[in-house]
Amino acid sequence: MRELVVLGTASQVPTRHRNHNGYLLRFDDEVILFDPGEGTQRQLLLAGLPITPIKRICVTHFHGDHSLGLPGILQRVSLDRVPHPVAVHYPAGGQEFYDRLRYATSYWDNADIVPSPVGAAFVTETSAGRLTALPLRHSIETYGYRLTEPDSRRMLPELLTAHGISGPAVGELQRAGRLGPVTLEQVSTVRHGQSMAFVMDTGLCDNVYALAQGVDLLVIESTFLAEDAELAAQVGHLTAGQAAAVARECGVRQLVLTHFSQRYPDQSRFLDEARKEFDGPIVIAEDLLRVPFPARR
Repeated sequence: MRELVVLGTASQVPTRHRNHNGYLLRFDDEVILFDPGEGTQRQLLLAGLPITPIKRICVTHFHGDHSLGLPGILQRVSLDRVPHPVAVHYPAGGQEFYDRLRYATSYWDNADIVPSPVGAAFVTETSAGRLTALPLRHSIETYGYRLTEPDSRRMLPELLTAHGISGPAVGELQRAGRLGPVTLEQVSTVRHGQSMAFVMDTGLCDNVYALAQGVDLLVIESTFLAEDAELAAQVGHLTAGQAAAVARECGVRQLVLTHFSQRYPDQSRFLDEARKEFDGPIVIAEDLLRVPFPARR
């Protein structure tokens, strides 16, 4: 299964209808929790999602609405006896904040938590593909993340049959790239990998575009509307129109807008503003919403 489960969508403070940030990406066997804000553990419960499958946690920055849920999540990992290591990625310059959150209270710590701070050249391989991070423009050190699945090949049964290849020979061909005179390219086609970018709390900068370039799913903050663009620039945030323009310029397939300021009671305005810039699928995130990955190209 490949989907994004939205756990919280509020900017700065929770509201009656929006929890602090939290986003769970399920990408086959790779389950990544992004920016666990306050209350994320309860939001997972409401979404019917267990802690156990989570393999890594990605924190964009150490503002409270993106990280105050981390202590509860890590303590729950211990309580539930998660059997595998859980990597935690966070800005390297925020090590002091991570250390405080990691041991915010007393508890029986028997989990295998693997701290993995990120810098400007951060790259790590996951079961789903390559996870990278790039610095963004905000009031404190902040990173955006991108997950890119490598291309693979899809075997074509009719061509395998035409070349008389079946059974274990198919696996041998896939491993070696050739079986006698038959090459892998002759009996298969490219299966393009999928990609996702997660961009929170930033003003416009080159790395926003680098992260978003050509992704299937872009999850991006749109804290403000255009009427407050000057304020957005001052505090390092995006408007809905700016986020949508990034999606258009980068050839994004599906856009998810989130991280909404409580100053706007009517969220339909975010869609109206974004639609002027981007004609692809747009999701205005709501708490507990599930967003399926777009079908492969």
